[in-house]
Amino acid sequence: MNRLSKEKSPYLLQHAGNPVDWYPWGDEAFEHARKEDKPVFLSIGYATCHWCHVMEHESFEDDEVARLMNETFINIKVDREERPDIDNTYMTVCQMLTGSGGWPLTVILTPEKMPFYAATYIPRESAPGRIGMKQLVPAIQNAWKNDRKNVLDSADKVRKGFEKTLILGKSTSPLPDGLPAQSAEALERRFDQVHGGFGGAPKFPSPHNLLFLYGYSEINKERAYGELCDRTLSSMALGGIHDHVGGGFHRYSVDSQWLLPHFEKMLYDQANMLLAYSQGWNLSGNDLFRDTAYGIIQYIEECLTSPSGAFYSAEDADSEGEEGKFYVWQIDEVRAILEPYEADFFEKHYNLDETGNFADEATGERTGANIPHLKRPLTPEETKIAEPILKKLHQLRKERMRPLLDDKILTDWNGLMIGALANAGVIFEDEELIKRAERAYAVIETQAVTSDNRLWHRLKDGEASISGMADDYAFMIFASIELWLATFKPLYLKTALDLQAAFDQHFFDEETGGYFFTPDDGESLLGRQKELYDGAAPSSNSMAAYNGFRLSRLTGNPDFEARARSIFDAFSEPITDAPAGYTFAMHALQLMNANSFEIVICSSENPDSEIVREAIKLSRKMSPPGSSILLKTPKTEQELNSISEFTSHYPADRELAVYVCSGFSCKKPVYTIEDLTLLLKEK
Repeated sequence: MNRLSKEKSPYLLQHAGNPVDWYPWGDEAFEHARKEDKPVFLSIGYATCHWCHVMEHESFEDDEVARLMNETFINIKVDREERPDIDNTYMTVCQMLTGSGGWPLTVILTPEKMPFYAATYIPRESAPGRIGMKQLVPAIQNAWKNDRKNVLDSADKVRKGFEKTLILGKSTSPLPDGLPAQSAEALERRFDQVHGGFGGAPKFPSPHNLLFLYGYSEINKERAYGELCDRTLSSMALGGIHDHVGGGFHRYSVDSQWLLPHFEKMLYDQANMLLAYSQGWNLSGNDLFRDTAYGIIQYIEECLTSPSGAFYSAEDADSEGEEGKFYVWQIDEVRAILEPYEADFFEKHYNLDETGNFADEATGERTGANIPHLKRPLTPEETKIAEPILKKLHQLRKERMRPLLDDKILTDWNGLMIGALANAGVIFEDEELIKRAERAYAVIETQAVTSDNRLWHRLKDGEASISGMADDYAFMIFASIELWLATFKPLYLKTALDLQAAFDQHFFDEETGGYFFTPDDGESLLGRQKELYDGAAPSSNSMAAYNGFRLSRLTGNPDFEARARSIFDAFSEPITDAPAGYTFAMHALQLMNANSFEIVICSSENPDSEIVREAIKLSRKMSPPGSSILLKTPKTEQELNSISEFTSHYPADRELAVYVCSGFSCKKPVYTIEDLTLLLKEK
């Protein structure tokens, strides 16, 4: 066992038995590199990465390759999910040098952490257009020993090139008008009219695109954009990217039809998809969206929830050395466990075939394996038949060797899921979902938040470790706001403000606006980057803009919105060039500029009283997108007055008094449900 055997990361532990003399990232490794005058071989991946497994089996488990690596390098393994700061830095380098990126990420550094070579997957032996490890390692060794000057010159050129990337997030021109409309139009042009979604293969769900378009549709009364979302959600729910047997969604589809997925399941994908399907049902009433949302919740509860109630990170794509084996079905297997009429139903409606219903990626041949998927939604009668069949298959599937569970608990991804559950609980009026969100939140709040409101990034085996990064703060503030709106417990709003204060102090760029990805007291790499591009999940700055706008409206403090708007100014150049690449930022911007309500509900009654519940329900249902709601009762009055000072003018001394403000002006208070209904209709 190498040094990784003492680590907590499931990904690093996967490599603990390799003959490669791996080090974890840290001072020890770089000190050895300087002492032994060796370059550093940095390999970055994650536990559920298929091609990371392939490179491990081909090269890192091979004695000859390991010998070459150990002779030439100090070898470092990094879990990108534990250290997204390291991954972001060196992925930028890889994209600079190669024009693309991905995992496994391979970077060769000087002992001073300066990169001079980068690649992704490297095979053991060279192939056309791709050098192999057995050829690369001796070449690097020769260059390091005999051509050091050129190596160091290359590293210096990379450093200077990287410094130019730090200009991102330091724009000086204001953001032009009309960018949300441009984003919506760009997405419409890319929309797949046949299969839904945006662009071709490989096709990613990108739920933030849907949240943006739903918001754009509501704000601008252009239902056609909402219909693009409905069609996309329907296609994904019917397709193979959706696990019809066990619930939840796979990472992405390798084809354009949503049929053949890359089979890993990530917590953040489930959270983002839950937000999208909840909102889809909220606006359309489509039962397919609600059922799909509850399937995600079922999967999370069964497979990714820790005994404490917090959420694990992911499940692998591979089992028994084969991607997707856990999820696919042979027809003979189905017929052996189902009654004949059940098997016929399942084969017909879920599109199974004797030869298999998809082609192997590598060979292009069909192997007899089937991915269950639908061509159309089931009718209510068909659903009644399908439910017991799916339960039988689900029970049988539990007997298979399950893919690896990555059981680390990440603060940022938990924040996303907590917020999504709380939001779903409000939309579906399901208190149990809100309780699950609160239970997970309590774990993070008690174990990952320090006395000075700093965050730890990772929890594992009862240990909190790794300083929090921008995503941790942005997503936990999001979770806190969502729980406030779901429960109206002042604790959540206060925690949101405390975390925001720490976020502002240690991450905010006072010179040009926006938030750095790493704190001011974090590890120094090649420079502090800012993230805005909304990739698999919303970026930290996009979420920070969304949070800042909402905190401003909830507290009456314009400083929050001013900092949120500074993000758009800081990134005005890249946003202007390609606004559709920043759709969650555009979502925050369109809500910020829309006509929304700030509602304060005051009551001397218990929060669970019928009149209070009815006022809350009406306010949620009838308010425009982006509206904020505050609830004040005698029990919360004092604490709420200190958090949102403007509410001190609104006493909780009668059965009901509701204050509605919009566009920097306030209406006269109303005192009955009937009058509140009339007032909210005026939007």
